[in-house]
Amino acid sequence: MRINLNIAFRMLNLTALVVILLTACNSHASKNDRVETNKIIPTPETVKPPSSFTDSVTVYSKAVVFYRPDSLQLNRFKQISSHMVYETTTHEGFYQMRNARIVLKKYWPQIKVIEADNIRYLVFVKNGNRKTVIDLNTNGNLYGMYMFDPQMEPQIADMMNIETALGFYFK
Repeated sequence: MRINLNIAFRMLNLTALVVILLTACNSHASKNDRVETNKIIPTPETVKPPSSFTDSVTVYSKAVVFYRPDSLQLNRFKQISSHMVYETTTHEGFYQMRNARIVLKKYWPQIKVIEADNIRYLVFVKNGNRKTVIDLNTNGNLYGMYMFDPQMEPQIADMMNIETALGFYFK
């Protein structure tokens, strides 16, 4: 009787294995019936449109310079970018600049703040009358901030980490 139960158990296992294999083989869709659900559609990268202005601002002393796009530049950016990219970029720019101004006012009140509206070039005059000119058209960011000390080269600020950026540059 022991042999018969052993044989019956093996037959049951073999039958279960055959059923599982047949079910697994039949559950796959044919090659023509497959649908890709995780297909990623590449989107073209948006490029910052050039400024409508050719004006410059000259900086002689310790300062931070905030820059943002002019209205025509912003309209062109809106036309060439998706709605989500436009909204995200303008939202981030506004709130990062707002936060940077709050930090400057609270912890660095001695640093002059310059608003570069409708400006294309930033001219920084360092000690010894040496100049560094920055063309904002070559900068890929619509919104930003440069830090300047006449003893050093101007540096673009990481506004996401503004407290640390100001501390490292001005100390």
